[in-house]
Amino acid sequence: MTIDAALRAAAAVLEETSDTPRLDAELLMAEALGVSRSDLLLRHARDAVPAGFAALLERRQAHEPIAYILGNQEFFGLEFRVSPAVLIPRGDSEVLVEAALAARPDAARVLDCGTGSGALLLTVLHRLPRAQGVGIDRSPDALAVAQGNAERLHLANRARMIAADWDQPDWSEALRGPFDLVLANPPYVEDAAPLAPSVHAHEPHGALFAGPEGLDAYRVLIPQLPALLAPGGVAAIEIGASQAEAVAAIAAEAGFAHRLHRDLGGRARVVELSLRQ
Repeated sequence: MTIDAALRAAAAVLEETSDTPRLDAELLMAEALGVSRSDLLLRHARDAVPAGFAALLERRQAHEPIAYILGNQEFFGLEFRVSPAVLIPRGDSEVLVEAALAARPDAARVLDCGTGSGALLLTVLHRLPRAQGVGIDRSPDALAVAQGNAERLHLANRARMIAADWDQPDWSEALRGPFDLVLANPPYVEDAAPLAPSVHAHEPHGALFAGPEGLDAYRVLIPQLPALLAPGGVAAIEIGASQAEAVAAIAAEAGFAHRLHRDLGGRARVVELSLRQ
């Protein structure tokens, strides 16, 4: 069977698993062949199917995300290594980066709470070449992924990755604050929320779920932010589409004014917090 025929067959098989079956098939074939997707389509359509393709296709049929199979994900024009230790960076989170950069383009110190792959912190540092940053996570495996991404993006000299858990006392002592920008994409999924198999079965539950309302992390983290922010500092925090009112109330009780940012679909995605004067 030629690659062209195998791609057609694979796309048909993946229609029950993926919203982008043909694209997935092409990406998996390119991975098995060791070439780029464009090179695959331009030069290899009539070649024989490589031996490793069947195993990759089987993994995708089992709902494993493409990003984990390939080991990387593009975010804000940068490529990040990912593994099942971290959430896959999503385009919706680019709203957070845009909001943070617009709010404090002069930021010198940046903190990312729950850094995961490091995508938020490292993207901001990439756009702010004079800034220094700290990424925290309670998962050693996630921190290893983030550190590797910092090194690959040549940002390790400006980004420190630190094991810390905001649920624990004195967690912020090692951070050497304060910070001009605080970024956070905390867990915010309701415990009983229905999720796609590719998410529920493969992405880390500790980075997804946050109690029956999905608000537990906000209730713990937001009240601690005033002590972490420098004068004029801003926090940009990702939220679920139905959580804007609840998170704004938590922020107001902690002394914050808020501004809401929406994603391309018009859904509430980020709350920008600044301390009331």
